[in-house]
Amino acid sequence: MARPASLSGFPEWLPHQRIVEQHVLDALRRTFELWGLSSIETRAVEPLEQLLSKGEVEKEVYLLRRLHADPVDADDREGRQLALHFDLTVPLARYVLENAGQLQFPFRRYQIQKVWRGERPQEGRFREFTQADVDVIGNGELPFHYEVELPLVMADALAALRPIGLPAFTIQVNNRKVAEGFYRGLGLTDVGTVLRTVDKLDKIGPARVTAALVEEAGADERQAAACLALAEIRSTDASFVDRVRALGAEHPLLDEGLTELAGVVEAAAEHLPGVLVADLRIARGLDYYTGTVYETVLDGCPDLGSICSGGRYDDLASDGRNVYPGVGLSIGVTRLVSALVGRGLSVATRSVPTCVLVAVPDEKRRAECDLIARVLRRRGIPAEVAPSAAKYGRQIRHADRRGIPFVWFPGDEDGGDEVRDIRSGEQVPADAAAWAPPAEDLSPRVVAGSDLLDGDGG
Repeated sequence: MARPASLSGFPEWLPHQRIVEQHVLDALRRTFELWGLSSIETRAVEPLEQLLSKGEVEKEVYLLRRLHADPVDADDREGRQLALHFDLTVPLARYVLENAGQLQFPFRRYQIQKVWRGERPQEGRFREFTQADVDVIGNGELPFHYEVELPLVMADALAALRPIGLPAFTIQVNNRKVAEGFYRGLGLTDVGTVLRTVDKLDKIGPARVTAALVEEAGADERQAAACLALAEIRSTDASFVDRVRALGAEHPLLDEGLTELAGVVEAAAEHLPGVLVADLRIARGLDYYTGTVYETVLDGCPDLGSICSGGRYDDLASDGRNVYPGVGLSIGVTRLVSALVGRGLSVATRSVPTCVLVAVPDEKRRAECDLIARVLRRRGIPAEVAPSAAKYGRQIRHADRRGIPFVWFPGDEDGGDEVRDIRSGEQVPADAAAWAPPAEDLSPRVVAGSDLLDGDGG
């Protein structure tokens, strides 16, 4: 069989990288549950028309199609097209509508799951990736304080990863009402196009954004300049309000947005001074956001883009009688892990869970060795048996290559069992029913790359 060609954009981690990913997922899960969020999982597919109703995503959606249509299947018979979900918020809206009678509101959920987007693969961007979402959904109304709470949840989650090498981070916040009210106050009517264009500022630069505003959004040079001036405003306190006012636009929606944004910044500053920053260039391209929007960047990694984003949405979920507003944020777990492992920020102390390799002195004694490993496992010590009864030197090298810290030597008529720490060479008598490794060696740990260079990591 010829060597298969790789598929770009569909990451497959090596074992030591997977350990880092699992550590990240476990840390996120623990943090979310400390905040009282419940875990859910939704199906991988949604009706295409439902996905396409939520913004400019047509080019990103992967369709799901049978090779041969089944006349018995209702979807095939009715020609309904299904597609893989591109985020977890649209499926959440459908989930809430279908289960509203069985949910308690406000519904606090987290969801860690794969999503698919037909993007051009590059560093930090994938076609298949894992997201970790947190959302709070209300029934009819949702108090403003949740727009402060959820970025604090994500800040705690990211802070839990600082010990393994995650750089400092900044949560950038804006309000769609500020942007929309400002644009309307300037006399611009195609607000959706303006929002999406300004959202590309970091990618294409001010000159191309100006040209796009003029050509696609109907702005004149003065209006385009004002849009760029708004996007340049950034502040860690509520002083941004006066700077926006100084640009001259007036609109009731702008007033409402400035009040809400100032409230978020001031409230968050009491808990995380300097971490949450008002940045008025943040727009978020998806159409369902209606209020506060967030993007999170790692300090010193501007090329990576946002690793956590989201916002307030008032109209995403509605059955015609009831409206379920919400606010949520999503961490791009795969993007985050790719940065941690690709840049050497986080390192696993070993690539396998095995703590002890039980050496095999002779194949006739393999059953005895299996029993030793079984006793260790029952006591919570990860163990495996050597693949062959090679010379002990070769078995030790096998353990060393895999990063296994201890090798167990079964006893014989001349003496009992012994275990060797192959890093130090220390070898001591041991009983499988009583011996235990140091706590730091029991399982692979994830440490900051700088710590490993300094000698940590077992």
